[in-house]
Amino acid sequence: MEDTICAISTAPGIGAISIIRVSGPKTLDIVSQIYRGKNLKEVESHTINYGFIYDDEEKIDEVLVSVMLAPKTYTMEDIIEINSHGGINTTNKILELLLEKGCRLAEPGEFTKKAFLNGRIDLIEAESVNDLINAKNDAARNLALNNMKGNLTNKIRSIREIVVGIMANIEVNIDYPEYEDIEIVTKDTLLPKLSKVKMEIEDILKDSRNGRLINEGINIAIVGKPNVGKSSILNSLLDEEKAIVTNIAGTTRDIVEGSMTLNGFLIKFIDTAGIRDTEDVVEKIGVEKSKKAIETADLVILVLNNNEDLTDYDKELLKMIPTEKRIIFINKSDLDKKIKIDFDYITGNTIDQDGLLSLKEAIINKLKLDNILNKDMTYMSNVRQIDLLKKSLSAIENAIQNLEAGMPVDIAEIDITNAWNLLGEITGDTYQDELITTLFSNFCLGK
Repeated sequence: MEDTICAISTAPGIGAISIIRVSGPKTLDIVSQIYRGKNLKEVESHTINYGFIYDDEEKIDEVLVSVMLAPKTYTMEDIIEINSHGGINTTNKILELLLEKGCRLAEPGEFTKKAFLNGRIDLIEAESVNDLINAKNDAARNLALNNMKGNLTNKIRSIREIVVGIMANIEVNIDYPEYEDIEIVTKDTLLPKLSKVKMEIEDILKDSRNGRLINEGINIAIVGKPNVGKSSILNSLLDEEKAIVTNIAGTTRDIVEGSMTLNGFLIKFIDTAGIRDTEDVVEKIGVEKSKKAIETADLVILVLNNNEDLTDYDKELLKMIPTEKRIIFINKSDLDKKIKIDFDYITGNTIDQDGLLSLKEAIINKLKLDNILNKDMTYMSNVRQIDLLKKSLSAIENAIQNLEAGMPVDIAEIDITNAWNLLGEITGDTYQDELITTLFSNFCLGK
């Protein structure tokens, strides 16, 4: 924390400008050694200053220098951002000069790590910064911005306050049993409070699926027997020739993937090999991958042929795919209808311009995408956070089970304290150094 760090914050390559960021206790001293213009130690905070970067007497570049003084900065330290011309050579030269004058090259995510360690942001907000940088759609961007405001943090800390109140009551009863004016902690007084904590954690976990769909995208597998038009559907949805289309059964031998944005969500379609019995070794591997895709996908589109009656393979697929994650799409609606089916389905084709409109609407309705994009948008979307929350829920459930089994209150307190610590790890109120190092290593350099 005593080091003054620097890094290039803009993307590598040639561009109009580059930004070299410096943060730490010696920021003003180090930059002043290579900058000629106004005295940076005398300018007001949060100002942009015109001047030049020099290497001794050699002029390197014409720059604008933004000066931001602690504590009202991203890291809560003095920060200077040098806006230079965007050439690779010029940018690297300025970075080299800063390193020569006493800066250390920042590690990935170290500026955000300083912001966390200095108490400006918590761990959820820090991870949301990285989520914002990596957002692939509007929904992911809005979710990251919302969590940067601290909405999710407030939910977790509110639960944690209830838990610490329970812990305090137990401790007082254990340490001062002679006091008559304190609440006596028993199974009957603890269970309602623990049940409330359990319910609030479960509510967050239930909504965490929404956060995952927003951040990671939605995996949709397109399955069916050979030659029902799966690859044509994929190509039409993506509006590009992603998959090879022929009238030869077994053309698609491996899964083919493509992405599009629907209602602000990243949709990742997986065109699978047609599922059938085959002696072809390569195609057989593709069929096994198709079955695996059915298991792991968030949604499965089962494609049937409007011009053919149901086959045994179709019936097998209908049994294989759970109803709650299935859309039955009867393709080739432009042909004579021969299929007979008792299940709910939608129809369409890849010939007409809007032939797949009903399929897109069915995807939106099946996944309830409109409901996910609400004004609150306080969803947990991070694997680390979700794992810790599940562990804290398990600890609370253990405490409840122990109390119901007649175990002493101080035994239940062990699990309650564990839950409190786990909730603290989510926000960073409690953490291990190794975790922090690993977490911020996933950030880009200069952030």
